Amino acid sequence: MARYRDPNCRLCRREGEKLFLKGARCFSDKCPIERGANPPGQHGANMRRKTSEYGVQLREKQKVRRLYGVLENQFRTYYQRAAQMRGITGENLLILLARRLDNVVYRLGFAPSRKAARQLVRHRHFTVNETVVDIPSFLVSPGDVIKVRDKSKRLEVIHLALRDAARSADLPWFRLDKAHLEGEMLALPQRSEIPTPAQEQLIVELYSR
Repeated sequence: MARYRDPNCRLCRREGEKLFLKGARCFSDKCPIERGANPPGQHGANMRRKTSEYGVQLREKQKVRRLYGVLENQFRTYYQRAAQMRGITGENLLILLARRLDNVVYRLGFAPSRKAARQLVRHRHFTVNETVVDIPSFLVSPGDVIKVRDKSKRLEVIHLALRDAARSADLPWFRLDKAHLEGEMLALPQRSEIPTPAQEQLIVELYSR
């Protein structure tokens, strides 16, 4: 399957804000956004700041897609599914993305970034309801219990991430048990409970063209 393999900081520079793609580096002085880096490319410093309505909508879609590490066709599929659900399409889209297993692992604090969470899931370090799941796009449902496998409980990356993270502390739709390295989704999140800095209505307007 195709996957973005270029520098992650390039994506943050293109969007002009932190996407938190590299874990602890994003909170350090090494972050290019903290240093006021220009957009990537030889003409980045002279990039035209005024954009069209379409450009604003496109940038918002690209930002959310890159935040969750989702490819273009995948993202469109999520949007189509969200449009068929009851409720507000933009909010449904963010709820679907928030339910991805790699995002849940990241939000629980078991990984320093979504990219690292995706790799840990691929390497079969987690179970959902006692069943090993190695599909990062697996949608977690209310009542599902996510655990670190017994053979993976000594992984340093997980313990370091838990030490540095407090991502689930203010998310009422999670229950985290650090002692047993497990978490549970208590309910589907509301839009106000998803800490994703996005204007989802712009994405709806883009796909509605």
